[in-house]
Amino acid sequence: MEKKKIVVIGGGAAGFFSAIQIAELHPNWDISILEKSTKILSKVKVSGGGRCNVTHACPDVEILLKKYPRGARFLKKAFYQFATKNTIAWFAKNGVTLHTEKDGRMFPTTNNSETIIECLLNKVKEYKIQVLLNHEVVDIVKQNAGFTITLASNTIINADAICMATGGMLKVNSFEWLTRLGHSIVEPVPSLFTFNTSDKSITSLMGVAVDNASIQWAGNKHIEQGPLLITHWGMSGPAAIKLSAWCAREMAAVNYEGNIVINWVPTYTEQSLRMDWINFRLEFGKREMGSKNPFNLPNRLWHYFLQAAAISTSLKWADLKAAQQQILIQQLVRTSLPIKGKTTFKEEFVTCGGVELSEIEASTMESKLVPGLHFAGEMMDVDGITGGFNFQHAWTSGWIAAQHMGQLV
Repeated sequence: MEKKKIVVIGGGAAGFFSAIQIAELHPNWDISILEKSTKILSKVKVSGGGRCNVTHACPDVEILLKKYPRGARFLKKAFYQFATKNTIAWFAKNGVTLHTEKDGRMFPTTNNSETIIECLLNKVKEYKIQVLLNHEVVDIVKQNAGFTITLASNTIINADAICMATGGMLKVNSFEWLTRLGHSIVEPVPSLFTFNTSDKSITSLMGVAVDNASIQWAGNKHIEQGPLLITHWGMSGPAAIKLSAWCAREMAAVNYEGNIVINWVPTYTEQSLRMDWINFRLEFGKREMGSKNPFNLPNRLWHYFLQAAAISTSLKWADLKAAQQQILIQQLVRTSLPIKGKTTFKEEFVTCGGVELSEIEASTMESKLVPGLHFAGEMMDVDGITGGFNFQHAWTSGWIAAQHMGQLV
């Protein structure tokens, strides 16, 4: 068989997985991973607090697709080829078993990201894949029979085919050589972040967590529900971080200034809570309002709402005035907080934006403009919410790119 020279650009999850899959299919090929920095698999290492959130227990592709604010339609063909169950099976076959937490996130049973890193490095070693650090690509030229890759050091590398897996883009001009090949870049903006608020009264409650609340960016119809955490700078927790993914572009457009609306008791609407309030007054009439909250909210938060409605903690439920009751109900179901800025959520930083999806063939991950050029991972305009979905896209796109690279070079 003819020996091919394959270059994978990017030493992250998608790049490593793609290189390994190519080698599994073509063990005699010459495969190299080029990484511009001195670090490989850095997101794998820090993801999930150092445990690596490998994927999400979501075997239904149609449900899985709903976890991607951008790229869901593009991913449909891809996930029917390789999705979560394939990821679980591949890692199991290579000695890594995963376990599922109650929220669906899946981690190695060791709860250590090094387990995933060692697995990938062992496969790279097994297949004799070259990993070249400090190899920054500055230009790629398509030749009749392949590609010429120029590095920052002026070194030239030739390749029969390329898989681009450089991760999320921070700036459009980071990849001018990609636009020189004819590709368009959807402007990258941050996704997966927390919200900064100028309301110091709420941030005085830092550390208070609510297991189930709903949160919405005012003016955007998307509502996210789940755990919410008050921090010393604003709002965090899974619900807030997932909302940031859905509203990433809208928020970037207004420089992260606007309002979020929180329902702390999302089983209620204002109307249904007003109806139930009659029963609360009857049931807790002789109790002091500060000592009894019927919503299982943290006491510090409940007292914050009472204070906002000018209600004494010693006031009896039966003596609550109608005007105070209305303010309290509105606080519970529709707290509006001014947002001014964002904070990157730990290591889960993701960009929305990247290579325009209409220029990539979804079933092969090959460029429609440049034959032999494939893409994998976050550098495409695909991103998921937090919970293992971005890694799943990396595994899926890396696998698909690998299946088709040999056919078209």
